[in-house]
Amino acid sequence: MAGRGWGKTRTGAEDIAAYALWNNDVRIGVIAPTYADARDTCVEGESGLLRAIPPACIEKWNRSMGEMWLTNGSRIKLFSADQPERLRGPQHHRVWCDELGAWPGRDAFDQLWFGLRLGADPRVVITTTPRNTEMLRDLFRRQNEDVHLTHGRTADNADNLSPHVMKQLTERYAGTRLGRQELDAELLTDTAGSLWNRAQIDKLRVDTVPELRRTVVAIDPALSSGEGADETGIVVAARGADGMIYVLADWSGRYAPDGWAERAVMLYTEMRAQMIVAEVNAGGELVERILRTKAPQVLFKPVRALRNKVERALPIAALYEQGRVRHVGALSLLEDQMCRFTADGQMEKSPDRVDAMVWALTELSESARGEPKIRFL
Repeated sequence: MAGRGWGKTRTGAEDIAAYALWNNDVRIGVIAPTYADARDTCVEGESGLLRAIPPACIEKWNRSMGEMWLTNGSRIKLFSADQPERLRGPQHHRVWCDELGAWPGRDAFDQLWFGLRLGADPRVVITTTPRNTEMLRDLFRRQNEDVHLTHGRTADNADNLSPHVMKQLTERYAGTRLGRQELDAELLTDTAGSLWNRAQIDKLRVDTVPELRRTVVAIDPALSSGEGADETGIVVAARGADGMIYVLADWSGRYAPDGWAERAVMLYTEMRAQMIVAEVNAGGELVERILRTKAPQVLFKPVRALRNKVERALPIAALYEQGRVRHVGALSLLEDQMCRFTADGQMEKSPDRVDAMVWALTELSESARGEPKIRFL
């Protein structure tokens, strides 16, 4: 599972070539989204089988039939994922599935297993850019069971790619949902019932901000920093002159109390914030005391959670639905947590980044509603 240009096709071709050349009379299947993909990319492409197998070892290549015979009796046969019925009957020692994330359905994937029954150790090699499909999610869950996952980013192969292309791709897509999927090979999943989704967040992403009228740093503090401790959420957001709220940075992480206080004060100074907002349910006055050891003059506002996390988050999710919030650049870890935050509040870990973001946006939205108005008589 790797990004574009990493070398997935070359990896699959080398695996199949090595197996076919070192084993006589084996039967190998190559399946791609379409027959043309299998022929033009997996066999005849710049990194395909015709490049990986020495010409002297190829007895015959029939491109119309999609069959390659080697001099040692091994045969490689092409199939198309959009014609799963053709996989009924053929048997294989090994199968190469290319771009599994782009297959039109899972019928071909299911059928190939019934024919993978030759030899003592039949295997499948899969090369794909990740997409949020049931097949890839299932394979991802089976890591360290019967699936071995190799992961790579487009940037890993930058030495063999055009610097101009790499620069353009990075500038245009780095940090976006599409870039994380196609370049960084991240399997991006949105949890069913989540309050936010990636498509929605991507639509609200910007690279620049207008004049900022009010900036706050919000903290959801953790009072311990051990291996199993929660993260401390640290998020900075601001209200712009255009009335929009901009989420500017996420510096959340697992810190000792002195550590998160130092980072929050650093953000407060660098972003020229007007206030630090921090939840004090767990730490009480200790939270303010820790902050003031780093910056005695900081304007601090303690907030106490009287409602549960979901009830606090719902009004903020509504701001996103109304298009009143913007994310500045890539906030990957925060966005991952947002897209796993469901209306029933069931999450594997505490959503500390989301909590901090909610406190920041709550402060900015409430202060906006409460701004005094001046009327001339």
